[in-house]
Amino acid sequence: MHEFIDRQTGNIIREEFYGDKVVKFLYSTIRENPNFLYKIFTSKRVSEIFSFFLYDSFLGAKLAGTKTFMKKMGIDLTECFDSPDNLDTPRKIFERKIRYWETRPLPEEEDAIVSPADSKVTLGSSMENKYFYIKNKFFDHQDLLGAEKKEWHKTFEDGDFAIFRLTPEKYHYTHVPVTGVVIDFYSIDGVYNSCHPEALISICHPYSKNKRFVTVIDTDIEGGTNVGIVAMIEIVALLIGDIVQCYSEYRYDNPVKVSKGILIKKGQPKSLFRPGSSTVILFFQKNRIKFAQDLLKNSSREDVNTIFSKRLGIPVVETDVKVRSLIGWPLKKDKHTG
Repeated sequence: MHEFIDRQTGNIIREEFYGDKVVKFLYSTIRENPNFLYKIFTSKRVSEIFSFFLYDSFLGAKLAGTKTFMKKMGIDLTECFDSPDNLDTPRKIFERKIRYWETRPLPEEEDAIVSPADSKVTLGSSMENKYFYIKNKFFDHQDLLGAEKKEWHKTFEDGDFAIFRLTPEKYHYTHVPVTGVVIDFYSIDGVYNSCHPEALISICHPYSKNKRFVTVIDTDIEGGTNVGIVAMIEIVALLIGDIVQCYSEYRYDNPVKVSKGILIKKGQPKSLFRPGSSTVILFFQKNRIKFAQDLLKNSSREDVNTIFSKRLGIPVVETDVKVRSLIGWPLKKDKHTG
């Protein structure tokens, strides 16, 4: 059993996993035969085959039953940008657009740092003396940023981070969490591990092994969020064929590829995961962010049953958050240090 906290209501919710039995079988088998089966199950080719079967093939669409699937997953059709009648395949459902400017309003605070995705968030720190030190359970911070990118290893040493896990029913566009200038952008090849909690616990440093895209943003500019340098790491997972960089300054209009030197604004669409479950990790420099108090408290609650807490022996609890909702502020702001 895996539970999370709904931020809007404060209720503890039991998560129903899409393809739960398959994932448990694959990763229990991987533990027993790691060298052979791991390479097969997490390869790009196998992920593409599974993705085509589930999201593009006629049989996959029939098995999913789009109306049944949307109802079961609790997808809110009223917030969709396109007519629900056009969402007639699993892929169209996963890649749907929403009227985020109406349904996901930005916080009123100009210095707010916001969630990059509709997702379940876990907070953490790279400092061993902090109570939410879980980094070593999910990734190696230097490998995650890229072994060759030594300039960023030092930048984010002992920093704080937030892990945003997108599940299949979620809106799969990511949005910019801060305003700033892109000072580096690069991709790192890797495998296609699932983001299912069972899979994350079954292997060592899964996020450091997956294919990923890294966007490094300098926010200490005029008009920026002033929270230092921020790394946004978008991680490809099982059944994710690609991450399309499609930054738009206004709604979804005139998308452009994210590249070094461009100014990107908080809350605007940045990327599209195609499709399935996936993950975004935000890295912050040491002593630059103050996370929202409700998220901090939820992270260490002992009355929530999670796969992470059970297997790690310490409270590790996710909170369901909306894209563009507040997750923290720059630490230097005295009004947010209480």
